[in-house]
Amino acid sequence: MKLLSRSTIVFLCDIVLAGMAWYLSFLLRFNFSIPPEFTHSLFVTLPWVIAAQAVVFRLLGLYQGIWRFASLPDLQQLVRSVAVAALCAPLLILLLMPVVVPRSVYVLDPILLIMLMGGVRFTYRAWREHREFGSLMAKGKPVLVLGAGETAARLLREIGHSGQWRVVGLLDDNVRKHDRTLYGLRVLGAVRDLERVARELKVSYAIIAMPSASHEARRDAANACVRAGVKPMTVPSFDDLISGKVAVAAVREVQVEDLLGRDAVKIDAPRLRQLIEGQVVMVTGAGGSIGSELCRQIARFAPSAIVAFERGEFFLYTLVEEFSEVFPQVRVEPVIGDVRDEARLTAVMQRFRPVVVFHAAAYKHVPLMEDANAMEAVRNNVGGTLAAARAAQACGVPRFVLVSTDKAVNPVNVMGATKRLAEMACQALAARGGGTAFSTVRFGNVLGSAGSVIPKFQEQIARGGPVTVTHPDIIRYFMSIPEAAQLVLQAALMGEGGEIFVLDMGEPVRIADLARDMIRLSGASETEVKVEFTGLRPGEKLYEELLASDETTRPTHHPKVRIARARVLDDALWLARLERWLSGQLPAEAAALRSELAQWVPEYKPQNDGPPPVSAESQADGRRNDHA
Repeated sequence: MKLLSRSTIVFLCDIVLAGMAWYLSFLLRFNFSIPPEFTHSLFVTLPWVIAAQAVVFRLLGLYQGIWRFASLPDLQQLVRSVAVAALCAPLLILLLMPVVVPRSVYVLDPILLIMLMGGVRFTYRAWREHREFGSLMAKGKPVLVLGAGETAARLLREIGHSGQWRVVGLLDDNVRKHDRTLYGLRVLGAVRDLERVARELKVSYAIIAMPSASHEARRDAANACVRAGVKPMTVPSFDDLISGKVAVAAVREVQVEDLLGRDAVKIDAPRLRQLIEGQVVMVTGAGGSIGSELCRQIARFAPSAIVAFERGEFFLYTLVEEFSEVFPQVRVEPVIGDVRDEARLTAVMQRFRPVVVFHAAAYKHVPLMEDANAMEAVRNNVGGTLAAARAAQACGVPRFVLVSTDKAVNPVNVMGATKRLAEMACQALAARGGGTAFSTVRFGNVLGSAGSVIPKFQEQIARGGPVTVTHPDIIRYFMSIPEAAQLVLQAALMGEGGEIFVLDMGEPVRIADLARDMIRLSGASETEVKVEFTGLRPGEKLYEELLASDETTRPTHHPKVRIARARVLDDALWLARLERWLSGQLPAEAAALRSELAQWVPEYKPQNDGPPPVSAESQADGRRNDHA
């Protein structure tokens, strides 16, 4: 009833405006002095014109919109309705009424009616926005908006209704926008002026509103906030905005992923859907960081089932519970098992018949696998991969994808050496032939994965420090978990057998700089939370490589995926020897095991003498940087 009452009020208002427009048309035609003979025409035709226009407005659905949200589509609907009414009213007069109406009145009336009806609607909207938006904006926390484009305009329109923020100005690197206004708010300068502007206006928050900009521009804006001591916020990602998942006003805190900055991944979704839709896909290590994200990405392509193979009961339970809420339409087959158990793997693959197996199960923590657990690293990372790969080949699985690491390139630790040996085993199986295409995907560190440096830094910062970095010069490549999973899927699509796909990891990140950025992002200063250098851990490199020196690469059709060609193996003899070694008694002592492992992986150079210490010069450089 309330909506009907408002619609009736609007309808009655338009009837009054229609009469005013018809009357004003006569006034303008006769220069505000209507002759008596035309005064008669005016009042005779007035009720008929109003009635005709009212019927047209009702029939064309002019009153289905909401005044307070009147916009360009509503104006277009209004113009269409008035245009139809402008044709109907003259026809009615000419056919039924013996009066003379000046032709110019027929032209003036629709123009005036559009101006009156449109003006009333947008005046009402402006009044409502001033009353609600203005009062809420006055109560919110002062904030600067970085960016003055379309997203910033949408943000300004939406953000005031929350009452949380009060925008005091905008910054944009486009000099043509400087000193201009957007919804009454002035563009005060470039992003580099943030520190000065924030100090002058006493602002502690900034919202980065440039989701479609390059990751370098977004990262520079986030770093500008960090340097200025301003709490950085950001609008949702461009993909989320386009898909309609969230509104622009759903701002969130800037995370470390935004500082590292990587462009969005584009994958061949149509072909992936052809590969996966209606098919069974299997993921080993499905409860881990990469394995669980692979399951999420696979779910987007409507598989008939995802076989989640995992040793940890709790991780598997967590994954199943998540899918029951987030992807209820996707059937998940939870299977508990050890990847070293080839009989179990074979039984599972024979039962479900997957079209592709993603092998993500592995021990990956470098220091833990270096000494006391070296034998388990060999058994799990090499033996588990070989067992899963042989089971896939025996069951005729079309595709098998090994998830590997940049630590497999010229490895200096047990974990890297075992992953390289697993790659070689898959290459040997691929050379043997058969119906299974074996591929390997190699990438670096993933942000937020279990045991990675970023969660560790977050915990240390939450405790008040210190944040421990092994070496001032250590660098690493980083990739988000979703990006890694998407590119693993892309590589699986391109694999024909025997390839090692190398993912573009972007620019390397200096870990000490990452630690300092995270400290500033938390709102603390580097004097409150210090960075300490502890020296390289066993098996740790200063930098990781993505390609070994004896490998060459060639591009693929995907800009972020290249193919590495490793040396050719004598597959039959080599594989038989490897299987005998794995099934035999491995050395219990770590040093002896590392020595035998080096015989299998010639590029492996174990650090038997321990990691190099942090030099006094590097320590001093770290202290200087820490207080820079």
